Amino acid sequence: MKLGLQMGYWGSKAPSGALELVKEAEALGYDSVWTAEAYGSDALTPLAWWGSHTSKIKLGTAIMQLSARTPTAAAMAAITLDYLSDGRFIMGVGASGPQVVEGWYGAPYPKPLARTKEYVEIVRSVLRREGPVSYDGEFYQLPYGGGEGLGKALKSTVHPLRGDLPIFLAAEGPKNVSLAAQIADGWFPFWFSPKSNDFYSLALQDGFKARGEAYDSSKFEVICPMPIVINDDIEKAADAIRPMIALYIGGMGAKAKNFHADVFVRMGYEAECARIQDLFLAGAKGEAMASIPMTMIEDVALIGPKDKIRHDLERWKETVITTVVTGGDIDSLRTLAELIL
Repeated sequence: MKLGLQMGYWGSKAPSGALELVKEAEALGYDSVWTAEAYGSDALTPLAWWGSHTSKIKLGTAIMQLSARTPTAAAMAAITLDYLSDGRFIMGVGASGPQVVEGWYGAPYPKPLARTKEYVEIVRSVLRREGPVSYDGEFYQLPYGGGEGLGKALKSTVHPLRGDLPIFLAAEGPKNVSLAAQIADGWFPFWFSPKSNDFYSLALQDGFKARGEAYDSSKFEVICPMPIVINDDIEKAADAIRPMIALYIGGMGAKAKNFHADVFVRMGYEAECARIQDLFLAGAKGEAMASIPMTMIEDVALIGPKDKIRHDLERWKETVITTVVTGGDIDSLRTLAELIL
């Protein structure tokens, strides 16, 4: 099992000490560093900066939002960053959710699976550079059929460093997970639990079957963001996770359409999710956090003393996960390298 560093997206301002964390992760043998974006900092710019100060660690986006860039703009960014980093870039993309897509980007959200498939097909066409890019899809048309009527199919002026640059998909529902196995090189789960491993394994196998017998599924990566809190006091460790779970179940999506809550519902926490949502949306965030049971936290996170984490980690090693991605300060990074690498 490999280890990755999750830097996420920024809060109210740029975080301090980020470059030192990335450099330390590389020195410790971390395989990759990952960024994210919501509606503040972007996912690409920090990687360019950190990539200029490192030489080995892979640079990945977890994730670039589809609606933030056209497919060709995303491909241009991938080509550029891959060259600047000497072939270390991994392009992680995802559909995000309707509140962000329609509220922030002013774009329609429906049919995210079909839109994702078209998006990836166009990006791969740009990267292969086999000819001018033309596409006639439901969501994307190249050249554009309206406007001045002067649109021309074009081919990237830059020859990509890697025509097979890896593309990973973020997915939570079974159909999305199958799509990742069908069209991508890797999958980002979110709130993964070992108890759900069989469920996800079947979804991945469905995607591999659709891909065809020639595909070697052993090359497929599963990059799992995982909260890890090392603390001799298990309750204090759990309290460090509760705000994030409450936010994603209660506030990262509408009550009737919250993909993160759906993940926990499939684990058997339907009643708990309903209560967390009701409390969070009513403004009782403290009560929402307090209502999260310990079992729910330990299903998706590693918490407690080092020996407990080392013991609990064995469950995760028996799953489809190939890389654990987590964050923390420099001392935490060193401890995690000792436990996992």
